[in-house]
Amino acid sequence: MSTPSGIERVWAGESPAVDKPQANQPVGEAATIATRRVLGSGAAALEVSALGFGVMGMTYNRSQHPGKRECMALLHEAVERGVTLFDTAIIYGPLTNERLAGEALAAFRDRICVTTKFGHEVIDGKATGRQDSRPATIRRYCEESLRRLRIDCIPLFYQHRFDPQVPIEEVAGTLGDLIREGKVRCWGLCEVSAETIRKAHAVQPLTAIQSEYHLMHRAVEENGVLDTCRELGIGFVPYSPLNRGFLGGCINEYTAFDPNNDNRPTLPRFQPEAIRANLRIVNVLQEFGRTRGMTSAQVALSWLLQKAPWIVPIPGTTKLSHLEENLRTLSFELPAADWRALEAAVAEIPVVGDRYNAEQQRQVGF
Repeated sequence: MSTPSGIERVWAGESPAVDKPQANQPVGEAATIATRRVLGSGAAALEVSALGFGVMGMTYNRSQHPGKRECMALLHEAVERGVTLFDTAIIYGPLTNERLAGEALAAFRDRICVTTKFGHEVIDGKATGRQDSRPATIRRYCEESLRRLRIDCIPLFYQHRFDPQVPIEEVAGTLGDLIREGKVRCWGLCEVSAETIRKAHAVQPLTAIQSEYHLMHRAVEENGVLDTCRELGIGFVPYSPLNRGFLGGCINEYTAFDPNNDNRPTLPRFQPEAIRANLRIVNVLQEFGRTRGMTSAQVALSWLLQKAPWIVPIPGTTKLSHLEENLRTLSFELPAADWRALEAAVAEIPVVGDRYNAEQQRQVGF
């Protein structure tokens, strides 16, 4: 039998540096998070927990979910365990997700940051499918979000999608005015190009960029977005860090999604044949995690966390067990060689299916 190569030995967990992962928390105790990270820099800096919480799936686009009482209890649990960054948006529902976040988290307003997003047009509580980031609309959405979230100042207000009808400099100027008026503390952009980031930041410094980023979608590494954030001192918040739950290993080609409250059946990557092919990637994460005591979800989140200290993923869940699993991600510290081996193994498997359908893809800025 031949001697394993260096990469193979690392993959098998034989490196002395990874035989016993560094545990930041004793086994047996409820997982908490004390590690903090800073999004943005200078006057635009915002300190938050190293992992945030995406509230969206509690009411919107993620199939069946528990009742309001159970969701509120889980959000309270997340706060008590040290999570300080909670993410919602006007379009989630629309409006219902902000209302849930406001009712559940208003009592903790001095301890946490509840971020929200404007941009998708909502009329009479219904989404139109259009973008509207005109200054007057931004101001109206800001006032309405403040009421729903039951706060006096939005800690971080994102433009949810780029509006081609409104110059980004005009959007940045409006946010700058809202910041000076004390209605918004910081602002950010979602799914935009490096060029758009530079234009906006020159008018009003950005705190964070939020875009999809995980082992199955790494476009921000290639299109200059992460490099621009690094250069300008802007934080980065990966949404869907587990690829809409897929990297957690609980989805297969037979999974039944709620057709009335789940966007995944409309996405090419979540068609049965694509799921079947892409499960090979999940298997790689599971194999990697076995010798390190990690689940595939923990591997995926840890990979993001080690990329840069100004990256803060926002996984969402409706289950206490998954909250526990996510928070324990901070207990693992692996050497760089392990992550290089993982990336090399994942790169050998082509990702099947686009992340969005054609209409949704047109709404992203690159």
